[in-house]
Amino acid sequence: MRRIEFHDRAKEKQEIGDILGAEPSLITFVCGPINSGKTTLITHLIEELPADYVVFYINLRTKLLSSYGDFIESLFEMEIETGGAIKKGKETLAELVSGVTKVAGIPITREFIDYVFKDNKPKNAFSYMLKLFEEVKKSGKQPVLVLDELQKIGDVKLNGPLIYELFNFFIDLTKELHLCHVFAATSDSLFIEQVYSQAMLEGRCRYLLVDDFDRETTMNFLDKYNFSDAEKEAAWDFCGGKPVCLVELVNSGDRGKKACEMFNVTSGRIETELKVVNELGAKIKIGDNICDIHYPNLIEILRKFVERDEISINEIDEISKRYLVKENILFVDPLSKMIKPQSQLNLSAIREVMRDA
Repeated sequence: MRRIEFHDRAKEKQEIGDILGAEPSLITFVCGPINSGKTTLITHLIEELPADYVVFYINLRTKLLSSYGDFIESLFEMEIETGGAIKKGKETLAELVSGVTKVAGIPITREFIDYVFKDNKPKNAFSYMLKLFEEVKKSGKQPVLVLDELQKIGDVKLNGPLIYELFNFFIDLTKELHLCHVFAATSDSLFIEQVYSQAMLEGRCRYLLVDDFDRETTMNFLDKYNFSDAEKEAAWDFCGGKPVCLVELVNSGDRGKKACEMFNVTSGRIETELKVVNELGAKIKIGDNICDIHYPNLIEILRKFVERDEISINEIDEISKRYLVKENILFVDPLSKMIKPQSQLNLSAIREVMRDA
């Protein structure tokens, strides 16, 4: 079985290393287009961290989150049974911390979990986590909290949005107490906007963009897997620097055919999305408003990408922007305030679809 090696990301690794080397002070959003390698980068860095960092890594990708309870359960690793036998009980936070590995959910016993769920209040869970992180600090180590695919909590409410409660807690951990580094990873740029507006994050967060590979990095990556010059050009034309697409090509017996297949699937998806809006109409919820999607507006916006790779957020109406981002056709870069297709593959597909629109 061919193993695809972790490639490059020196700039992003340096940025994260600089953050971890300083006192916790800001929440760090790790953002970027879908499948740009955010999770791969995070897990690779966790593996490389020295033993004096204790990382609590929670990936919400596969979690079904319909309530506060679902979210809280997703955070914790229960100290219960393994192989049919009950683990030896850990009664104190210090005992729990002593057994924490580098990559783990947040350890907890049944006694503590009963407290966490008491009254169904976020403050109970956050109070427990705060005490646990303080115990890690007492042991001479630095706690790091990483929540991957955090946009999954976007619609969870508990007497108001859970987002507000959660990010206020993150602010306490970073800017107020300087206790724990907090990283929130997401490909959903609309979620970042939602968080920023609801949680009062001005001056309390930073953004770290993990984008697709540029052309030079892409070519260097493909050289490692013996791509011919023609195959490299076809890969860039169809897929650009999208890591997940490049891995597909590496693992394919017929790389040219695979690139064409991916292009056809993507262009077909975009064409179908537009056809549905044109023939059946579509709506999107923004706050408390249900808004109509206007087909002519979508076409006008996508035509801008026939000659350009990106556009300003001021060149697109809010309803169309949210729809095209929600459908993973476009991505909003929070650093530059520019909008671009989710990938080179999407850009090529948009140009193909617009030829016949």
